[in-house]
Amino acid sequence: MKKLVLALLFVSGYAFAQDMKVTNGNFAFLKDQTKINVVFDYSDFTLMKDNKTEAQYVEDRINDLNEKGGSKGDIWKKKWTSAKETIWNLKFLELANHIYFKEHVDVAFQEDFKNVPYTLIVKTVWIYPGWDAGVMKQAAKVSTILKFVETNNQENVMLEITSNEAPGDQYGNNFSNESRIGEGYAKTAKSMAKLLLRNAYK
Repeated sequence: MKKLVLALLFVSGYAFAQDMKVTNGNFAFLKDQTKINVVFDYSDFTLMKDNKTEAQYVEDRINDLNEKGGSKGDIWKKKWTSAKETIWNLKFLELANHIYFKEHVDVAFQEDFKNVPYTLIVKTVWIYPGWDAGVMKQAAKVSTILKFVETNNQENVMLEITSNEAPGDQYGNNFSNESRIGEGYAKTAKSMAKLLLRNAYK
């Protein structure tokens, strides 16, 4: 019981760790927008406390899993590669749109929106996958830069927000690194949507 209490306290320490800050621009341009195009940028991010490149993290993880028997690492690589499209992007979009639907605000965030004035670029900066050992666990963390730009002139940044260490976790156990990370993207989207509600769609 004591271990369980300690575990809950350990996890709860990350519940309010996310830091979301406006670093450039303002919210005025969003007021009358009902559709925002979304692009996810995973081109240059690091992982873990020692800031491994994605290539190094994947290589180390494959080797570690393969040493445990069979071809677990090779199977995991397919899960990791597909997680961006099938989990992380979808979690972000789902939570952002859910917040606006719940608040009866007519705005939608979606990939591949055509002929819309503004695009949100979700640039991943850093990921910590977290871990789950049953009784004790640590949430994933996701750091991103959320950059709203003109769709046809992406050098023109209308609003830039940094989101640091958005926690990714679920009630109960979650033994999938990819799923925990997905919850970090969901938390990022939820915090962003609420920030926009307060400042652009009030």
